[in-house]
Amino acid sequence: MPALQLSRARLPATTTISVMDAYGATCQQAIAAERALTVYLNKREIVTLMTLGDDPEALVVGYLRNQGLLYRAEDLTAVQVDWEVEAAAVVTRHLPDDLEARLGTRTVTTGCGQGTVFGKLLEQTSLTALPATPLAQSTLYQLLTNLNHYNETYRSAGAVHGCALCQQAQVLDFVEDVGRHNAVDTLAGRQWLNQANSQQADIFYTTGRLTSEMVLKVAQMGISVLVSRSGVTQKGVELAERFGVMLIARAKGKSFQAINAEGRLTLDDIPPKPPSARSSKEAGI
Repeated sequence: MPALQLSRARLPATTTISVMDAYGATCQQAIAAERALTVYLNKREIVTLMTLGDDPEALVVGYLRNQGLLYRAEDLTAVQVDWEVEAAAVVTRHLPDDLEARLGTRTVTTGCGQGTVFGKLLEQTSLTALPATPLAQSTLYQLLTNLNHYNETYRSAGAVHGCALCQQAQVLDFVEDVGRHNAVDTLAGRQWLNQANSQQADIFYTTGRLTSEMVLKVAQMGISVLVSRSGVTQKGVELAERFGVMLIARAKGKSFQAINAEGRLTLDDIPPKPPSARSSKEAGI
């Protein structure tokens, strides 16, 4: 089988502009890049993604995989990105028999940038409940500490989301993009392109909301623990129960909210409870 033809069309994740501060002074500020990239699958236009452009090949592969438009990594023959025309051409040996039907039915999701799910993917998925991955409270705290070293673009420019593949407290791979769905798609693409040590990943981390889209994509990657510093949605919780995904929401510092966690989360590092408002008042605080 011929080797996959893969471009390496990475662009810098940030650019610099002049801004005026509250004192009237002009200074240089890094901002997140945002670039349009139209995806073509076997010459058929699929979608235009807005992205940093940091790893476009993995992004488009992961997007097509998560939309159910690519079945196997082995079917890919070429992924070529050309920023001069803002296009990504993906060539595969096999297309879904119902491609046109899938492209004709789109659900606008709550993902940043209004991500789309083609062909009623949620209703058609054959995913079953995943094996339950255990997690210790102390491991979660260590993971959150380790993740602080990875949000480089956010620290310099803001305006991005980050996602990570993790093995317990170890961060295996981390991606930032202008939307959380882009970041998870890039990680899914890297799995297929063998750019991430994903076989050992058992936890997925995101800075964004735990929506139905995020739960579905992570479940498709075979990961049953999803951690976020943000909150959850009703549909996200419903899908987590359906696919056996444990959600750890609002995970910051020593605080978190665990959902679908019975028998899986070990509370081995319970922090002291803060004093109640009444106790603080009585103490004169």
